[in-house]
Amino acid sequence: MPAAADVLARLQALANPNRAGGVARFFKTGPGEYGEGDQFLGLTMPQQRALAREFRALPMAEVEQLLRSRWHEARAVGLVIWTLQFAKAGPAGRQAIHEHYLANRHRVNNWDLVDITAPTLLGSYLLDKNREPLYELAAENQLWSQRMAVVATLAFIRKGQFQDTFSLVELMLAHPHDLMHKAMGWMLREVGKRNEEALEEFLTDHHGQLPRITLRYAIERLPLERRTWHMRK
Repeated sequence: MPAAADVLARLQALANPNRAGGVARFFKTGPGEYGEGDQFLGLTMPQQRALAREFRALPMAEVEQLLRSRWHEARAVGLVIWTLQFAKAGPAGRQAIHEHYLANRHRVNNWDLVDITAPTLLGSYLLDKNREPLYELAAENQLWSQRMAVVATLAFIRKGQFQDTFSLVELMLAHPHDLMHKAMGWMLREVGKRNEEALEEFLTDHHGQLPRITLRYAIERLPLERRTWHMRK
């Protein structure tokens, strides 16, 4: 059976120190920044996805070993493996992956790791279930848990279900971090791609309340006249 050590060896072999420095700066790893202390090997996302496909049979415990790694790319590969396994699993397997994902959420510690996992491992799992776990995450005083809750609703949006997106955005209206503002705007924009009327109604009801960057993201695909109208204050 493949082991986490095999994945880590492959990651080390593909490491690109020259690229790693730029990636670390991009993900804001300096003192006081949101990714403070994270470490990178310098792999591209296509390389990480290729490794995840190669090691998609990695056992649960070995994936959790990757999530404990100091290397960002190791955590990313482990999380992508779970999304691949989730897609092929039956109900019991999906539940196990979902539960282990939540148990390890403190290691899903940057926006890219949240965004590649939350729609599947949270949203898709909860499609036919009670959505309360998302509101519990939103109530945590933790940026990545809160972003998970909002981004997970992409799975609902794709099914034409918008209410949880709207409810969670309402809960986050006063959130101080721009990474939440961007996630909120992204999800609202996804609603608008499927139902402009629903988006317009929400924006009108909350005129002047949305963070500016959230509003800009949300209205990107609306006609110029409507974008101008919503941006007025």
